[in-house]
Amino acid sequence: MHDEQRGVYQALVVAQEQGDEVALATIISVVGSVPRQAGSKMLVRRDGSIVGTVGGGAMEAKVIQEAIHAIQDGKTRLLSYTLNDMGAGDPGVCGGTIQMFVEPVSVPPVLLVIGGGHVGRALAELGKWCGYRVILSDDREAYCNPTYLPGLDGYAVCAPGDVPKQVTITQRTYVAAVTRGMPVDRTLIPALLQTPAAYIGLIGSRRRWALTVKALQDEQGLSSADLQRIHAPIGLELNAETPHEIALSILAEITLLRRGGDGRSMKAD
Repeated sequence: MHDEQRGVYQALVVAQEQGDEVALATIISVVGSVPRQAGSKMLVRRDGSIVGTVGGGAMEAKVIQEAIHAIQDGKTRLLSYTLNDMGAGDPGVCGGTIQMFVEPVSVPPVLLVIGGGHVGRALAELGKWCGYRVILSDDREAYCNPTYLPGLDGYAVCAPGDVPKQVTITQRTYVAAVTRGMPVDRTLIPALLQTPAAYIGLIGSRRRWALTVKALQDEQGLSSADLQRIHAPIGLELNAETPHEIALSILAEITLLRRGGDGRSMKAD
């Protein structure tokens, strides 16, 4: 394996470890005179930066844009470029044809647990077991560090309202706020609603949520439509009592949303 291709694979491994979504462009067939041969690869990041090359020039610029779109919509692309008809907009003058496969390389979804108490700890452990990249946040350093809870993918010690400034929240981030009370909610919820998180859940009773809703509407002007994004009280109704049972109910709701389930028993009627 030559150094350039090794660099592409190494960058792919790093992206997986860091949870960065990328796309891989591979030349799968060529006809005639072309700058690169079949098998040449290029890794494209969400910001358009690359590792490797599929030939440079206008054609490569087009491939980069297609790769960014692939990252955004999660769909593969089969592209074809003829490099000899500039009048028709073809991106080159080499005289050959290239067929390219662009593949988005996804990463595990992220479970962001806000609150490192008993439930947060149990939920973080369950999330790792289920294959999520898990990030824990708490404003108390003693409850948010690798000694307290080892093996997670990130730790953010900060005030709840500052979490979106410390952690990148994307459309593949599932946020479970298992926090200590309403004053925290009133700073955290508006900040989370500014993100594209796939799921935002808040622990607590129905009374706590009703009081939080009133405060957010009266003090911050949030609408009912805004607050519909919040799953509160968090989780499915399992009549759970222990921290691990509550964690199970939360991850069950996240799984239902993520996989498109309906929550009904699979037992035949």
